[in-house]
Amino acid sequence: MTASAYPYETRLNILFPAMEVIDEKAIADACEYKWFNQTLCKVNDSVVRMAVIEGEYHWHKHDEDDEFFYVVEGQLLIDLEGKTVELASRQGYVVPRGVVHRTRAPQRTVILMVENAGIIPTGN
Repeated sequence: MTASAYPYETRLNILFPAMEVIDEKAIADACEYKWFNQTLCKVNDSVVRMAVIEGEYHWHKHDEDDEFFYVVEGQLLIDLEGKTVELASRQGYVVPRGVVHRTRAPQRTVILMVENAGIIPTGN
Protein backbone atom coordinates (compact mmCIF):
# COMPACT_ATOMS: atom_id res chain seq x y z
CA MET A 1 0.00 0.00 0.00
CA THR A 2 1.11 3.56 -0.60
CA ALA A 3 1.31 6.20 2.12
CA SER A 4 -1.91 7.73 0.78
CA ALA A 5 -3.78 4.43 1.38
CA TYR A 6 -3.46 4.89 5.16
CA PRO A 7 -5.48 7.33 7.32
CA TYR A 8 -2.45 9.44 8.17
CA GLU A 9 -1.48 12.92 6.99
CA THR A 10 2.03 12.22 5.67
CA ARG A 11 3.95 15.05 4.03
CA LEU A 12 7.24 13.98 2.48
CA ASN A 13 8.19 17.40 1.07
CA ILE A 14 11.19 19.01 2.76
CA LEU A 15 9.74 22.02 4.55
CA PHE A 16 12.98 23.83 5.45
CA PRO A 17 16.19 24.22 3.43
CA ALA A 18 19.58 24.39 5.14
CA MET A 19 20.36 27.54 7.12
CA GLU A 20 16.74 28.24 8.13
CA VAL A 21 15.39 28.19 11.67
CA ILE A 22 12.95 25.32 12.21
CA ASP A 23 10.17 26.09 14.68
CA GLU A 24 8.89 22.61 15.50
CA LYS A 25 6.60 23.92 18.26
CA ALA A 26 4.75 26.28 15.90
CA ILE A 27 4.13 23.44 13.44
CA ALA A 28 2.96 21.08 16.19
CA ASP A 29 0.73 23.74 17.78
CA ALA A 30 -0.99 24.41 14.43
CA CYS A 31 -1.59 20.69 13.74
CA GLU A 32 -5.24 19.63 13.61
CA TYR A 33 -4.68 16.00 12.61
CA LYS A 34 -4.69 12.93 14.87
CA TRP A 35 -1.74 11.44 12.96
CA PHE A 36 0.48 13.97 11.19
CA ASN A 37 3.98 13.50 9.78
CA GLN A 38 5.99 16.31 8.17
CA THR A 39 9.53 16.12 6.81
CA LEU A 40 11.34 19.11 8.31
CA CYS A 41 14.77 19.03 6.69
CA LYS A 42 17.43 16.94 5.00
CA VAL A 43 20.80 16.22 6.64
CA ASN A 44 23.22 14.45 4.32
CA ASP A 45 21.31 11.35 3.13
CA SER A 46 18.83 11.41 6.02
CA VAL A 47 15.72 13.42 6.86
CA VAL A 48 14.36 14.73 10.13
CA ARG A 49 10.61 14.30 10.41
CA MET A 50 8.23 15.64 13.02
CA ALA A 51 5.03 13.86 13.92
CA VAL A 52 2.03 14.78 16.02
CA ILE A 53 0.27 11.55 16.87
CA GLU A 54 -2.57 10.14 18.91
CA GLY A 55 -3.75 6.56 18.54
CA GLU A 56 -1.89 3.77 16.82
CA TYR A 57 -0.01 3.18 13.58
CA HIS A 58 -0.13 -0.14 11.72
CA TRP A 59 2.43 -2.93 12.14
CA HIS A 60 5.24 -2.60 9.59
CA LYS A 61 8.98 -2.89 9.03
CA HIS A 62 11.72 -1.27 6.99
CA ASP A 63 13.91 -3.86 5.29
CA GLU A 64 16.78 -1.48 4.47
CA ASP A 65 16.55 1.29 7.07
CA ASP A 66 16.97 1.87 10.80
CA GLU A 67 14.54 4.36 12.34
CA PHE A 68 15.19 6.74 15.26
CA PHE A 69 12.34 8.09 17.39
CA TYR A 70 12.72 10.98 19.87
CA VAL A 71 9.84 12.17 22.06
CA VAL A 72 9.53 15.93 22.35
CA GLU A 73 6.36 15.86 24.46
CA GLY A 74 3.90 13.18 25.49
CA GLN A 75 4.46 9.42 25.57
CA LEU A 76 5.33 7.06 22.73
CA LEU A 77 4.83 3.31 22.89
CA ILE A 78 6.76 1.21 20.39
CA ASP A 79 5.33 -2.28 20.09
CA LEU A 80 7.83 -4.91 19.01
CA GLU A 81 7.24 -8.63 18.69
CA GLY A 82 7.12 -9.76 22.32
CA LYS A 83 7.57 -6.41 24.10
CA THR A 84 6.62 -2.75 24.25
CA VAL A 85 9.13 0.07 24.71
CA GLU A 86 7.75 3.11 26.56
CA LEU A 87 9.32 6.48 25.85
CA ALA A 88 8.65 9.65 27.83
CA SER A 89 9.54 13.21 26.84
CA ARG A 90 13.22 13.65 25.99
CA GLN A 91 13.82 9.93 25.42
CA GLY A 92 14.78 8.25 22.15
CA TYR A 93 15.01 4.76 20.65
CA VAL A 94 16.33 3.13 17.47
CA VAL A 95 14.31 0.41 15.75
CA PRO A 96 16.80 -1.55 13.61
CA ARG A 97 16.06 -2.39 9.98
CA GLY A 98 13.98 -5.51 9.49
CA VAL A 99 12.29 -5.33 12.92
CA VAL A 100 8.49 -5.42 12.79
CA HIS A 101 7.07 -2.60 14.92
CA ARG A 102 4.09 -0.35 15.58
CA THR A 103 4.02 3.04 17.28
CA ARG A 104 1.21 4.18 19.57
CA ALA A 105 0.43 7.27 21.60
CA PRO A 106 -2.25 7.14 24.33
CA GLN A 107 -2.56 10.94 24.19
CA ARG A 108 -1.36 13.67 21.82
CA THR A 109 2.40 13.22 21.45
CA VAL A 110 5.03 15.11 19.46
CA ILE A 111 8.02 13.15 18.18
CA LEU A 112 11.03 13.64 15.92
CA MET A 113 12.30 10.86 13.67
CA VAL A 114 15.59 10.53 11.82
CA GLU A 115 15.70 8.13 8.90
CA ASN A 116 17.08 7.71 5.39
CA ALA A 117 15.57 10.19 2.93
CA GLY A 118 14.23 7.39 0.72
CA ILE A 119 12.42 5.45 3.45
CA ILE A 120 8.76 4.62 2.90
CA PRO A 121 7.12 5.74 6.19
CA THR A 122 4.39 3.09 6.04
CA GLY A 123 6.94 0.27 5.69
CA ASN A 124 7.71 -2.30 3.01
